[in-house]
Amino acid sequence: MRKITILLVLFCTVSLAYCQDYRQEADKCLEAGDYNCAKRNLLLYHDDTGKDVNQEVWNVETCLIARILADDAFEEKNYEKAAQQYDKILKLNPKDSSAKKQYDVCIAQLKPTANVSAHQDDIEMVYVKGGTFTMGCTAEQDNDCNDAENPVHQVTLSDFYIGKYEVTQAQWKAVMGSNPSQFKGDTLPVENVNWDDVQAFIKKLNTQTGKKYRLPTEAEWEYACRGGAYSAHYKYSGSNTVDDVAWYKENSGDQTHPIGQKSPNELSLYDMSGNVWEWCSDWKGAYSSGLQTNPTGPSSGSHRVGRGGSWYGSVQNVRVPFRLNFPPSLRNSVLGFRLAANSK
Repeated sequence: MRKITILLVLFCTVSLAYCQDYRQEADKCLEAGDYNCAKRNLLLYHDDTGKDVNQEVWNVETCLIARILADDAFEEKNYEKAAQQYDKILKLNPKDSSAKKQYDVCIAQLKPTANVSAHQDDIEMVYVKGGTFTMGCTAEQDNDCNDAENPVHQVTLSDFYIGKYEVTQAQWKAVMGSNPSQFKGDTLPVENVNWDDVQAFIKKLNTQTGKKYRLPTEAEWEYACRGGAYSAHYKYSGSNTVDDVAWYKENSGDQTHPIGQKSPNELSLYDMSGNVWEWCSDWKGAYSSGLQTNPTGPSSGSHRVGRGGSWYGSVQNVRVPFRLNFPPSLRNSVLGFRLAANSK
């Protein structure tokens, strides 16, 4: 009887190990974008455990079809169609590194030359569909968060527009007639501007164009940085690989870089991580845990919020939820901004 018991235990242990192997192998296949392999191992996992994998198998089959269509379109240099299919894959399986790489290539082929026109009407804005999102230290940040990023809380935002790029020196000069930046170049982001300087620029720009530009709120900025409704929940804006999307201390050469050179995020926004810190409209304030709708921060304070990190900052600074604040009077070569506007 004892021998039978030992054999049963061994059988169950070996069986469990095989099941775990199937599950782990399926995950490895998903990361590699090998959907036939993933499906095969998911089915073996189901056969051994009886666990329901129908939804996962459906996702895998959908990804497999999308991958065939995407690769065919890519070969034909139909980058728009290929990008759509790669994006479909990444929404179901954001770990697919090969699909992400191909998607970035497509976006690079499709993206227009970064707008550095000296005409003030040419600031390119991206429409952001509103929604509810989790703001603060979310799971993809692992153990890298700090107290200022907590508590995690739900925020609901209305539709809005946000600048596709950071405001450039060419755009600043077209409105203000001068260039305060330390690093000079029309395609570089304007920097060395304090919060009040930015308000003066916006006021003059709105008078000249008849539009209603403003700074984004901190919540709008983070929602857009995360990719809005299309978020794949990356650690940085548009990727888990920081060098793909950000200019920061380790790769910047201690200077700013022309806008739009790194890969965009899910909303086709550039440089949300790194290059220059971006002023937001909010006064500095601690988070609260309750659901908020279109929050605008405290009614007063001593420091304004800056987001995104910079060419001089660490890899920690360019994470999506990282928060910093600056005196409104501060002018520094790490500080710039991008514009926002209401949807109506």
